[in-house]
Amino acid sequence: MKMEKALEELADRRARALEMGGAEKVERHRSRGKLDVRTRIEKLVDPGTFREVGTLSGSAQYDADGNLVSMSPANFIFGRAKIDGRDVVIAADDFTVRGGAADASIREKSVQAEKMANHFRIPMIRLIDATGGSVRTVEAMGRTYVPGSPAWGPIVSNLETVPVVSLVLGSVAGIASARAVASHLTVMVKDTSHMFIGGPPVVARLGIETTKDSLGGYKIHEKSGAVDMVVGTEEDAFAAARQFLSYLPSSVGEQLPQLDRCEVAPDQSLRDIVPEDRRKIYKMREIVTRVVDPGSFMEMAPMFGRASIQGLARVDGRTVAIMASDPRIYGGGWNADTCDKIARFFDFVETFRIPVLNFVDCPGFVIGPDAERTGTIRHGARTMSAIYRSTVPIMAILIRKVFGVAGAAHMNHEVYRHRIAWPSGDWGSIPLEGGIEAAYAADLEAAEDREATLAEIVARLDALRSPFRTAEAFGVEEIIDPADTRENLVEFVHLAYRRNMIDKPPVRYRP
Repeated sequence: MKMEKALEELADRRARALEMGGAEKVERHRSRGKLDVRTRIEKLVDPGTFREVGTLSGSAQYDADGNLVSMSPANFIFGRAKIDGRDVVIAADDFTVRGGAADASIREKSVQAEKMANHFRIPMIRLIDATGGSVRTVEAMGRTYVPGSPAWGPIVSNLETVPVVSLVLGSVAGIASARAVASHLTVMVKDTSHMFIGGPPVVARLGIETTKDSLGGYKIHEKSGAVDMVVGTEEDAFAAARQFLSYLPSSVGEQLPQLDRCEVAPDQSLRDIVPEDRRKIYKMREIVTRVVDPGSFMEMAPMFGRASIQGLARVDGRTVAIMASDPRIYGGGWNADTCDKIARFFDFVETFRIPVLNFVDCPGFVIGPDAERTGTIRHGARTMSAIYRSTVPIMAILIRKVFGVAGAAHMNHEVYRHRIAWPSGDWGSIPLEGGIEAAYAADLEAAEDREATLAEIVARLDALRSPFRTAEAFGVEEIIDPADTRENLVEFVHLAYRRNMIDKPPVRYRP
């Protein structure tokens, strides 16, 4: 074939690929309030930086003379691009071609996309808008097949090697759902995103009638913990991906990004946040946002395991991981979901060597019949193991309660304890209020005036619960003025960055 003719055919094939599933299907897709796949890529990456791999792949039809008659492009697009000047891999489903069905795609493309990110050690971003298998494929192939997931090995390897972000941008099912959650950040878009193991028509075979929203809408998955963020629009999802990557290195083993230093004045209003009445609650997020760099806190999974607040932030321009108790939920106590959330979080921070700031107000594990039915103590033991295996620098800020086994798990006590406390600190094996009547049952039973005796015991023990008595015995390393919290965090973060990349352990990550 002459070069001129070959170039004409190349241009023709590329033009056909850019048509995606055709004008009618693209318009139908957009009418549902969704962007088409190529527009999504354009809006996500730096302008003009996307270099596609496999542009010409797809399914072609030829006439008797071997001339191209029609071309249906592959429903999976991938390539290299830049986000904020940094190299990334973009892997995107095209719903306008067979609904992005996984078993109608060219499988090797998804394998190579994952391998590209791993090989060059650059972040992987998946724009997921695909179904799982389709029975139409059986007729097209003329046979059935034994299922396989050829890209799963690289997917697991990427979780231990590079930042992985998945944006769920449509109704996804089967293997597409598995790809979505096998990520360090999973984002759904309100109203247009759904995620299922099997969709409503499949579930109906079980005799269960349901809808896309009730089965796999964003309200389901933000509470189940399957997704880390829910946003309003696709553009918001792209912004979340960019923000998340800004905190992280391009791959494991590289230093965390550092921005310019950030001066923040001491905040004396912190002294008034924690109520003197230990039974009253307060807003822990206010403490977090006042001591990190302004506007830098990015919270993850706020509706799952809600007794623990988690996310990424910056202190003096440096990335930190935030873990904080929420006393408004179970008083900050850990139930099974909270334990799972914390364990996964420590896997994540250990993978990318992110120093942890832990703001503690934890009365222990949640107790009661539900706690026993859900195996809270088993989940809790796994969480404690994750914390004790962790080698990243951790600083604990003891705000108020630190009780029981869960309270003790605020850091790994086998290493140096970088820990400060506020004067509002209150700690022990169990809260005094919950243990006095059990511990002094015989005294109370023998007392002529039970209530007076109980009040006397409470007063006697209250005099001993002062955090300053603990500090006298070096049971807590330092008690500070809350207004000085930011200054202490800045000092820790600079020390942590010096220590952080020394003696890195092998990475183990579980999605």
